[in-house]
Amino acid sequence: MTRPGDTWRNWGRSAAVRPVRVERPRSPEGVQRAVKAALAQGLTVKAVGAGHSFTGIAVAPGVLLELDDMQGLVSADAGTGLVTLLGGTRLHRIPGLLARHGLAMQNLGDIDRQSIAGAISTGTHGTGVDFGGIGTQVRGLTMVTADGEFLRIDAEHNAEMLPGAVVGLGALGIVVEVTLQCVPTFLLHAVDEPVPLEEALDTLHERAADADHLEFYWHPHTEVALMKTQRRLPESARRRPIPRLRHWTDETVLANGVFGAFCAVSRFAPAVIPPFNRLAVKLTGDAEYTDRSHRVLIHRRAVRFREMEYAIASEHVVTAFQAIRSLIAERGWRVEFPVEVRFAAGDELWMSTASGRNSAYIAVHRYWRVDPREYFDAVEQIMLDLGGRPHWGKLHSLTDGQLRERYPRFDDFVALRDRLDPGRLFGNRHLERILGV
Repeated sequence: MTRPGDTWRNWGRSAAVRPVRVERPRSPEGVQRAVKAALAQGLTVKAVGAGHSFTGIAVAPGVLLELDDMQGLVSADAGTGLVTLLGGTRLHRIPGLLARHGLAMQNLGDIDRQSIAGAISTGTHGTGVDFGGIGTQVRGLTMVTADGEFLRIDAEHNAEMLPGAVVGLGALGIVVEVTLQCVPTFLLHAVDEPVPLEEALDTLHERAADADHLEFYWHPHTEVALMKTQRRLPESARRRPIPRLRHWTDETVLANGVFGAFCAVSRFAPAVIPPFNRLAVKLTGDAEYTDRSHRVLIHRRAVRFREMEYAIASEHVVTAFQAIRSLIAERGWRVEFPVEVRFAAGDELWMSTASGRNSAYIAVHRYWRVDPREYFDAVEQIMLDLGGRPHWGKLHSLTDGQLRERYPRFDDFVALRDRLDPGRLFGNRHLERILGV
């Protein structure tokens, strides 16, 4: 909770601001009142969910709306699978809300700390060549616009706006409700296994096509890919979850406790990074289990980090990965965090990173106390040369002119912003950089 006079900081500690005022609305009507008050006082206003974006996209120098108290289910129809949630609802709460209706989200990312409004607004995605980002599950939303009024956007109301409004970057209004197309509850059969890196790269597209969900992690300075392959099963299938003690050991002790200590030490002794990474791939990433979808897709991330992720056309993924691998070796860098590779189906959302093309995602990370700029800048250039698009919630250096070249509907989105927020009530410096003044 941010108190009056406090400095708000995002989770990655890469953005901070001391807002003029902090409000915690409990309802869409409370958001409406806050927006009207900010407008009357000549202050900008922005909402923040979990603050899990690494960019300054949610920085609110005027009025900061914390949506922690705006969580929960508005409506659910088990027959159609349509579910409406308050915009501040955290992703980790949604499986429990949906389970009583026999429903689940079709796909999730690998972290569930975000709010549903923040997740769709920044283009959060999971993995799977046949599955789009979370935004593709949206069938409608309600936002408070710059005139202080509610705007419903769905198949029956302002339908032409929906492809532009889903990944709205917080630039169009405050999203107070989100309607999702959900699916019947399902299980995932998961196989986590170490695979020789060259074999993984040679067979990557075949593996991705054969699985429902596939991703892999590569610890720099190793020759192993930690491959995670998942196939969907009906809820009636038998659950075989990871035993509790092993799950606690793998996720709490190794992936967070030991890894956090290693990251802290590696700042001052980078020579320990290669041997530790080689040890890590021997101790983790080898398991087979079947469990509820969200228990398989989601991972707990307690070690604070900073991240950059780019989407490229899926056919370029091996080329991009090999270039990053060579870059790290040539520069002699010691990189403590793994590189992550995922996939998504193309979609028709204007500002989605997968807009118009089937996409692969490569994410690079650094411990939050390490300056990532040299590493991120060099990786970014590789991705740009291959037509990459940066994740809206993760670090990048691009400006509106560069982004316009990468999004066919960029000018349509800017025109929609001009229509809904001509006075830039919801603006900040980051949005000026990526969308123009």
